[in-house]
Amino acid sequence: MSGIEITENQQIMNEFGRPLQFGWAKEPFFEYNLPLVSSTLRTRVTEADRYIVFTQTHIIVFEIMDGGYIGHIGISLFSIKDHSYYSRSLDSFFSMGSFGMPRNIKTGSVKIREKHLAMDFVAMESGARIIKVDFPRFSPNRHLRGQLVLLKPFPDIQSIAAVSPWRRDKKAFRYACCSPWYITEGVLQYGSTEIFFTRDKAWGIHEWKREIRHRWDIRYWASACGIADGRLAGFNIGYDSADSSNGTENAFFLDGRVHKLDQVTFHIPPSNWLDPWMFTSNDNRLEMTFMPFQEQKEYRRLVFHSVKCRQVCGSFSGRVILDDGRSIAFWNITGFAERMKTRF
Repeated sequence: MSGIEITENQQIMNEFGRPLQFGWAKEPFFEYNLPLVSSTLRTRVTEADRYIVFTQTHIIVFEIMDGGYIGHIGISLFSIKDHSYYSRSLDSFFSMGSFGMPRNIKTGSVKIREKHLAMDFVAMESGARIIKVDFPRFSPNRHLRGQLVLLKPFPDIQSIAAVSPWRRDKKAFRYACCSPWYITEGVLQYGSTEIFFTRDKAWGIHEWKREIRHRWDIRYWASACGIADGRLAGFNIGYDSADSSNGTENAFFLDGRVHKLDQVTFHIPPSNWLDPWMFTSNDNRLEMTFMPFQEQKEYRRLVFHSVKCRQVCGSFSGRVILDDGRSIAFWNITGFAERMKTRF
């Protein structure tokens, strides 16, 4: 297995704010210290939290992103039953830390209070996370409001974290940590529809990202979780323009334990993204099929900043070889895949 595994707490940056440590870890051992970043680089800092929660009937994506020059708050709701979706976002200029994004993945909260939206991401001492939302005009004639609790299924559960540099920019790095294993409980009211999240029938994925970004990036990402043969299974896979030679963020999770994967390739059908996809790994440990049922295309442009994103929801089936050499199969795990192009 290629890469550098980090097994204890490490500072990402030195005293001058330059990237110091690269690699991957099964815990969020990397310590992100924003005050070390020089004032000339503050406008290149991106801090983002994203949650993907799903039941047997709906998939919902919550996102808060502070990109220095630009701030983004977005919610997308996909209906599995009728293959429809609705998405709303609020963008603002010069967010520059005004969202108060936490520096530590394990502690802190984000509270957004806009004219037509209130949304909270809360990290509890127990490891649980709470999402609160009140969006009176989420879609025409429909509000979205409610509260969800994301629970840890095991006390000593693992995540996958990776810090990667950019090849042509020694000042830039990306720190991402993903936890695709939360049990989700709660209720969301969408107009007259109540969306129930109940134990063993609803799941959640948390992605936490902090970076000094490059001027452009193309990122492929996919994640899912659910029950496979009576056991909790999930994965996080992806790649982008950063240098992942020190360690990828690719991993399969079984009962909360990380089984590290190397490079994973997305085989996307060129003519129609709703056709089946294939995923393979260079270490021959993962073969997977993705059956999409709904696609969302999003394009945002504000002066010098642009985002082109294609998001697809569906189910994943395949086979993976665990770290101990055992092979297991999984079927119809609900998840999410996307390609995002950003330019600043």
